[in-house]
Amino acid sequence: MSSIWELEKVNLFKILCPHNYEKYASCHTFKNYAKNDYVYFEKDNANKVFLINEGKVKIGYYTEKGEEVIKAILGKGEIFGEKSILGVKNHNDFAQSIHSNTQICVIPQDTLLDMMSESTSVSLKVYKFIGLRMKRIERRLEILLFKDTKTRLIEFINDLKEEFGTYEENGKVVVTHPYNQSDIAKLIGTSRPTLNILINELKQEKVIDFKRKKIIFL
Repeated sequence: MSSIWELEKVNLFKILCPHNYEKYASCHTFKNYAKNDYVYFEKDNANKVFLINEGKVKIGYYTEKGEEVIKAILGKGEIFGEKSILGVKNHNDFAQSIHSNTQICVIPQDTLLDMMSESTSVSLKVYKFIGLRMKRIERRLEILLFKDTKTRLIEFINDLKEEFGTYEENGKVVVTHPYNQSDIAKLIGTSRPTLNILINELKQEKVIDFKRKKIIFL
């Protein structure tokens, strides 16, 4: 398994949440979000960092035509809004809860910077996480720009296999993932009807069996 996926699975909530540090225990808040609630919008001030304790959040932006583009879908233990500690003043994307009960630890930018300055370990984990996520986004962009739609879908499914795949007793790899078909279409830069056609092709070719949020590699 690649180092990117290994670090993505690290629960940064357990490492970074201020309640784990006596000095900073009062320097954060927990907020609950229902499905489709926005955590922040494009152009909002980027002065906080967010850690997901429960639920899922999608990060994206809208094109000039108003079309939604999803950059990432994040789950428990992951961090977002981290660009604020790199000096970014305003968000250039939005964050939206896609789970009916999402709980997020909200950390002021200055608090996290203080924690990082006092702990080399914390600082290293944050910057490695940011760097590897940027590599992941760059890889997605390369796929979108230079590969045909079917190849983009196959590579996306293989990424899901790396991240969520488990082996069953019959030796097949089963992937239970958080994306619906609309999410997948946006993540690989295609329409939902085209996605359905390609999925059916892969099923007919006996590459995969696709059932809602479960993929079985044949």
